[in-house]
Amino acid sequence: MLALDYLNPFWWVAVAILGFKLFVLLDAASRREDAYRAADKKTKQFWLVILGIAFGLDLLFGAMPLSSFLTLAGLVAAIVYMVDVRPAIRALTGGSGGRSNSGPYGPW
Repeated sequence: MLALDYLNPFWWVAVAILGFKLFVLLDAASRREDAYRAADKKTKQFWLVILGIAFGLDLLFGAMPLSSFLTLAGLVAAIVYMVDVRPAIRALTGGSGGRSNSGPYGPW
């Protein structure tokens, strides 16, 4: 019976939404706190709570892309982070969350 879920295109959409929300949550967690303030965005804790709730509710109740308001609201929050907050923070931190591939004598 579970094998038939793989044939359902909505199952694949739900898996893609969960994967996207997990990526956004991990990306928000890897950024420095002061970068959020320097980019004049909400705090790191704010984004972690919002994105964590969005991901957790989808894990708890299932990601239903067409019928669940909670799934769509969480997806909107994740998209806002990706298109607004993440580029602003990457511009300030050099793109890698504060890490650099530059050694003492130049890039490696």
